[in-house]
Amino acid sequence: MNRTGLLRCAAAAVLFGASTPLAAPLARDMSAPTLAGLLYLGAALAVAPQNLRRLPARAALRTNGPRLATAVVVGGAVGPVLLVLGLTRTSAASASLLLNLELVFTVLLAGWFFREHIGPRVAAGTALVTGGSVLLTSAGTSPEVRLGALLVAAACLCWAIDNCATANVDRLTPSFITFAKGTIAGGANLAIGLAIAAPPSPSDTLLALAVGSVGYGLSITLWVTGARDLGAARAQIVFSAAPFVGVTLAWALLAEPITWPQVLAVLLLLAGIGLVVRSGHEHEHVHEPIEHVHEHRHDAHHAGHRPIADAPDRHSHAHRHEPQRHSHPHLPDLHHRHTHP
Repeated sequence: MNRTGLLRCAAAAVLFGASTPLAAPLARDMSAPTLAGLLYLGAALAVAPQNLRRLPARAALRTNGPRLATAVVVGGAVGPVLLVLGLTRTSAASASLLLNLELVFTVLLAGWFFREHIGPRVAAGTALVTGGSVLLTSAGTSPEVRLGALLVAAACLCWAIDNCATANVDRLTPSFITFAKGTIAGGANLAIGLAIAAPPSPSDTLLALAVGSVGYGLSITLWVTGARDLGAARAQIVFSAAPFVGVTLAWALLAEPITWPQVLAVLLLLAGIGLVVRSGHEHEHVHEPIEHVHEHRHDAHHAGHRPIADAPDRHSHAHRHEPQRHSHPHLPDLHHRHTHP
């Protein structure tokens, strides 16, 4: 398992997990599009300085345009609104724990539609996290709670589609993807929200922007970077720690009761992450010629291009790969997106 990618996805999980209980009180005081828009505009503000200084090349935008558009519309515009609508109908702890469904949807989409290698350990880890989610949500029987659960589940499906799309973008930086989602989707949602409801108070506006900048801006950037090292499915299993960060804060900040199903679900999550951390496979595979930009070190896949003087061990620049055939243990990172039967 790539340690750097693992740490980045874990950090992203902590930041995003904390955002759900912090946003829950705001969801009851402003419209869903307004809060969703402010959260993603906050994300854009967090990464704006580094992206306004240097915009990506037009060729990179054309190449990755469809995937970027999917991330902006489905993940940046639709998903947050569905989550906020769900937060108005469920407790912060329940909504946090339901976010585990993002993992299940991501693994299914990555395996079925993007042909990403899953393997028995990732499949078992997914099953464990799914079991924890079922355990935690089976107690909610009221129609309002069920509707809230369906809305959060729909948000998770949107983000799963977003995850699979952005994990395969290789010529746009993760921070630019976050910036595009924040400015376009966040701006559109905020405009809709202000058109249909009264504007929020200045204090609520600043809090929503702050939560968005850390819980969405920094978190999304870390996740996309980590997913390029791990693949969408594995990155999302590590990210599945986020709901439990959220429920822990809900216990501490909102004084919600701790139940034995929640404790058992935490144990299932830890077991699932433990399985995926040790996942990987080996077979002979061919690398086709490709030119792209991503963070890397000069390993077996980057030994042929000219290094930058005084560059750190891990650095980013445009480079070209020549055809190569070899065999070694690997994950479905940017260099191993080959199709599996």
